[in-house]
Amino acid sequence: MERVILHCDMNNFYASVECMLDPSLKGRPVAVCGSADDRHGIVLAKNYEAKAFDIKTGEAIWQAKEKCHNLITIQPHYEQYLKFSNLSKEIYSRYTDLIEPYGMDESWLDVTASSRFGSGRQIADIIRNTIKFELGLTISVGVSYNKIFAKLGSDMKKPDAVTEIPYSAFRSIVWPLPASELLGVGRSTARKLAGYGVLTIGDLAQMPDEVLSYKLGKNGLVLKRFANGLDTSPVLPLGHGLPIKSIGHGTTAVYDLTDPFQVWQVMLELSQDIGTRLKKHGKRASGIAIGIRDNDLKTREWQTPLDLPTQSAAEIAKSAFELFLLRYPWEKPIRSVTVRAINLLPDNEPLQYGLFTDTLDIEKREKLDNTIESIRMRFGKNSVRNAVLLGAKMLPGEKGIDLIMPTGIVS
Repeated sequence: MERVILHCDMNNFYASVECMLDPSLKGRPVAVCGSADDRHGIVLAKNYEAKAFDIKTGEAIWQAKEKCHNLITIQPHYEQYLKFSNLSKEIYSRYTDLIEPYGMDESWLDVTASSRFGSGRQIADIIRNTIKFELGLTISVGVSYNKIFAKLGSDMKKPDAVTEIPYSAFRSIVWPLPASELLGVGRSTARKLAGYGVLTIGDLAQMPDEVLSYKLGKNGLVLKRFANGLDTSPVLPLGHGLPIKSIGHGTTAVYDLTDPFQVWQVMLELSQDIGTRLKKHGKRASGIAIGIRDNDLKTREWQTPLDLPTQSAAEIAKSAFELFLLRYPWEKPIRSVTVRAINLLPDNEPLQYGLFTDTLDIEKREKLDNTIESIRMRFGKNSVRNAVLLGAKMLPGEKGIDLIMPTGIVS
């Protein structure tokens, strides 16, 4: 039996919620932005009126206002976004219990067993109209026989629309599209594919396995399966915990960082939270990744394996800083820093020590980390701090960006 999968994408979610809560904003260019005072002044979301001025997510507020002088900027109200996200899932649950969120504003629904409500397209229209009537928001819905094409469908027509991609016609609908439209093909992968003459999803679907595997490894073969409509990944029930792939923390400094010691302070502060969350999730990091954004908003990322998997905040910070010193060319002052623990392993998995590993020292450091963690749990995060962080004025007062990434579709 062919599956019926929907992908529901709430249009311009943050900005749409703001415009719905304040009707005076409707019809005017609106952007939801981070705090300019703490240098989180970038565009997080925008409505269609702002999009008409080519305002892009991630650009600085001043850049956006150069394009649109009467742009209205609003700080985010995450509690409202979470509220409406949960309300949308309550509506979805009237038609199926197989609801897999993909961020706050997107969800896959498996409505294969919901035929009493109609066809996949009919259910999509019912949900679309219900969201509009009950929440005052619009969604775009993709309807297909797998998750990848359902997601592709919801992206094809916006706002307030339904796009169906049936098995019988997927080649004529999907294959002419740019390869970058396929879920899992990011900018870097799209550039690599373009370099090999692979410009469309159809090109990717017909690329020889041996060439694709050589160029992109295992992930290339996964993407080819997607392009050929062979995704069989299930829609997981709401609340089903996905395996965690990485845990990270990032922040924008109050002022530009101009020397390595400042970067070390930021990385050490970020790593405290990473160590805490690794313990909470019962994981150890076997690799570290860092992201550095300069004051021209250019971002670079690097990663490296660790000699020994760890939960230690100090070890994570040390490895991240060593990677930074090795790779960052210091062409520009630094605006923001992200540290991620990657290639996570269960913390109860046996460790393979080297012949000259000082296991006693590792045990002492783990006991110290656990003691510090217990003090912080009882008396607060700042009850024990590294002396080097005292007086670190470049760290913002508000919380940075937490990054906990599930395994997702591409393994």
